[in-house]
Amino acid sequence: MDKYVCDVCGYVYDPAKGDPKGKIAPGTPFDKLPDDWTCPECGAPKDQFSKA
Repeated sequence: MDKYVCDVCGYVYDPAKGDPKGKIAPGTPFDKLPDDWTCPECGAPKDQFSKA
């Protein structure tokens, strides 16, 4: 599973870790995140992320 980096703040979404703050379970690939998911650090939408 690929990691994705927030183009706004540099936060890296690691599917192996998920997003505990956003209640996203470990093992969740980026493309399976809810459409309304945002960066837990800066609030940027998914379209502001690039493959790391």
